[in-house]
Amino acid sequence: MSIGRLPEHEQHILDEIERTLRRDRRLDRRLRTLRLRRGPDLTRPLVRIASCRPHGRTVAVLLAVSVALMVTGIVTSAPGAIWAFAAVWPPTLFAAFRLLCRWSGG
Repeated sequence: MSIGRLPEHEQHILDEIERTLRRDRRLDRRLRTLRLRRGPDLTRPLVRIASCRPHGRTVAVLLAVSVALMVTGIVTSAPGAIWAFAAVWPPTLFAAFRLLCRWSGG
């Protein structure tokens, strides 16, 4: 393998590739802001969750489970039921909010 200069036709091809890549603004911006990541990208799961589109049945089931756990926790004062309600209630509110946003066209 030679380490000398490229032949004329190969240099022409390489120049054309470089010219094409320089015109790609999105690639240029990504290369300019390229940073090494030191850990996993933790924003990906949040993006996936935030883009979910719950169905009415799903929200109804979550709401029914939440209300049942709330009533059970109030009546029995069982820590398990209270913690289960605490775990189910935030996703229920989030799903209901997303459903209402979708129904309102927002």
